[in-house]
Amino acid sequence: MFGQTVPFDSLIQRGINQIYSLEFEDAEETFSLIKKYEPEHPATKFFPAMVTWWKIMADLDNEKYDKQLIKQLDETIEFCDNLLKKNPNNIDAIFFKGGALGFRGRLYSIRESWLNAAADGKDALPLVHRAYALDSNNVDVQLGFGIYNYYADVIPEKYPFLKPVMFFFPKGDRYKGLEQLVNAAYNGKYTKAESKYFLMTLYYKFEDNDIEALKYAEELIEQFSNNPVFHKHYARLLRRTSHITKSTEEFKEMYRRCEHNMRGYNDKIRREASYYIADEHWRNADFDEAIKYYKECSDLSVSFDQEDDGFSVISLLQIGKIYDMLGKRDTAIAYYKKVLKLDKHRDSHDQAKLYLKEPFKR
Repeated sequence: MFGQTVPFDSLIQRGINQIYSLEFEDAEETFSLIKKYEPEHPATKFFPAMVTWWKIMADLDNEKYDKQLIKQLDETIEFCDNLLKKNPNNIDAIFFKGGALGFRGRLYSIRESWLNAAADGKDALPLVHRAYALDSNNVDVQLGFGIYNYYADVIPEKYPFLKPVMFFFPKGDRYKGLEQLVNAAYNGKYTKAESKYFLMTLYYKFEDNDIEALKYAEELIEQFSNNPVFHKHYARLLRRTSHITKSTEEFKEMYRRCEHNMRGYNDKIRREASYYIADEHWRNADFDEAIKYYKECSDLSVSFDQEDDGFSVISLLQIGKIYDMLGKRDTAIAYYKKVLKLDKHRDSHDQAKLYLKEPFKR
């Protein structure tokens, strides 16, 4: 499977590393060189789509690149279909067609187009099985198996409205899925980073195991230190595992990278970093700086039309508390009233009502 020459193989690995480092122009140049070695190989279609995929991942709320990615994946599928017409057992065409369907399905799921996502998952799974049947030594297919087994078991529980759709799919197994992802993460050829990314997010979002999630975040950030998606998860997980000082250091570094306009370090990351920098100043009773960063956090939320988001609401509540501590009661009251006009996050409304009755005291 994959390239028959060392240069081809090394170019793919180099390009993959460039993608995860968000060196998109370098990655595109690297993948363009692949055609010199294997012009009819489906990798020449699939990996440029992965460059676009990570442009999306770096700013998930921005749908700017969605159509481009769908087009590239559609072209990959068509390219593979043409190869399969000539040779139904072309393992590369089978593998990359399955991969293209899988990533298209992932985009659909991110955009909550569940039926389209389910349809692509249903079409991709048999291809992964075929690829494995043709080459059982290809560990990379374990990524596909692992994703399917995990989500087929967990998603119906999290989204009950999908149960009727999933009834027609093979039954999943979350624990087998995790084992398969671990296998791909440490024994795969080209799927190591993607498998670790999945493991990190699954343990973070679904398994409620921050220690295990942090392990994968540490491995990813060590290899790809400039990836803002990995960096953000790493800082969050440090905090959730009570490494507060180290976590704050990482958020400060993220803020610095935002100031220097490093790729992927956007205003969404700056908002989160501002919040946790403010939190450190709050804990250190450095109130002027705390107000500065809490205000920046809230202002950024407003700029995203997300004033009701948790970062903004809690920031405004904290500013109210600080003004109470500074003896500026009227200003504090104004902030508490503002909190009550916004969505409730945690006990924000209860606290605001309490401190409207009597000033906050630390």
